[in-house]
Amino acid sequence: MPIRRFGGHTSLVSHSQTPKLSYGYTKMNISRSGYRVFSANSTTACTELAKKITERLGVELGKSVVYQESNSETRVDVKESVRGQDIFIIQTIPRDVNTAIMELLVMAYALKTSCANNIIGVIPYFPYSKQCKMRKRGSIVCKLLASMLAKAGLTHIITVDLHQKEIQGFFSFPVDNLRASPFLIQYIQEEIPDYRNAIIVAKSPSAAKRAQSYAERLRLGLAVMHGEAHHSESDMADGRHSPPLSRTTTGHTGLELPLSSRHVPFPGIELPMMMAKEKPPITVVGDVGGRIAIIVDDIIDDVEDFVAAAEILKERGAYKIYIMATHGLLSAEAPRLIEESAIDEVVVTNTVPHEVQKLQCPKIKTVDVSMILAEAIRRIHNGESMAYLFRNIAVDD
Repeated sequence: MPIRRFGGHTSLVSHSQTPKLSYGYTKMNISRSGYRVFSANSTTACTELAKKITERLGVELGKSVVYQESNSETRVDVKESVRGQDIFIIQTIPRDVNTAIMELLVMAYALKTSCANNIIGVIPYFPYSKQCKMRKRGSIVCKLLASMLAKAGLTHIITVDLHQKEIQGFFSFPVDNLRASPFLIQYIQEEIPDYRNAIIVAKSPSAAKRAQSYAERLRLGLAVMHGEAHHSESDMADGRHSPPLSRTTTGHTGLELPLSSRHVPFPGIELPMMMAKEKPPITVVGDVGGRIAIIVDDIIDDVEDFVAAAEILKERGAYKIYIMATHGLLSAEAPRLIEESAIDEVVVTNTVPHEVQKLQCPKIKTVDVSMILAEAIRRIHNGESMAYLFRNIAVDD
């Protein structure tokens, strides 16, 4: 039985009177005690967005070390306790996409094994988002990446302008797909002189809904370009011929092959001739003569299609051409091609680092979206509604 002393007196205390620790209360306090923001990038250029977000939040960037071993293995060392806290990992995707993915996976797993309460990935540009459909004998890589992130320990993702909104269905946890359109629309209104004389242009019919959303909010007209080639979306030859072009059979051959090795149609059946696709000449539906043409899209990577579209719009009488896109990947020779083209300005957000490209081409301008990412982090941690961030956002945006 415990002994309690009062000055020089001693008294016995029963176990029922012994003070007990409230473990449930302590655990609750830990889980709501705070949050940490980490950057999973090993390159300095990719941490700029993380620094801007933490400055807006008024917190310091979490202490961690992310680096590559001599054999290119990724190593992550978390330098502070994260037990019971909400952890936000900001991962901007540089040109070395696969390394960035491994950095994110390894850091998420390190935080998971360090007993973090929730691990939220802030991935402004979600990689492999273009590989979200089955193509020939390919695979839906975006679905594979979603499964890997869940297995590594992520419980939530914040991203901006997914290439296809249906990608959210690949995940087993919540995904907040924020929109950059309010920032780009604000840029149009404030930085483009006489924007009331502009027309919003969809580079292809598949981008018409996004362009229509911009046109309606800006009270502008809409034009759609048709006939432009899209190699990533076309049915390119992959070596399969079923049935073979040189071996067609219209009657019974007398020899029955097993189904697994049969390469001809069923006896007596003629398959209809498959007509090859033939792209029409590029046309512009809508009057762009004497107007400012503003092409809107979600990703600008290889710019050949944009350059070709700008030439067509110039021929149709547009006197200025702007490109507005959320994610400026700007790979390969993009800066040089933009500089030599009829494009007057390319406006992208800082979801992807592109400072080097801006040095090569002064036509490239940047819009900062750290404000909406910081507000999303604050609302998720505090358990507040995210609806405010989606006000006036169209379904097709």
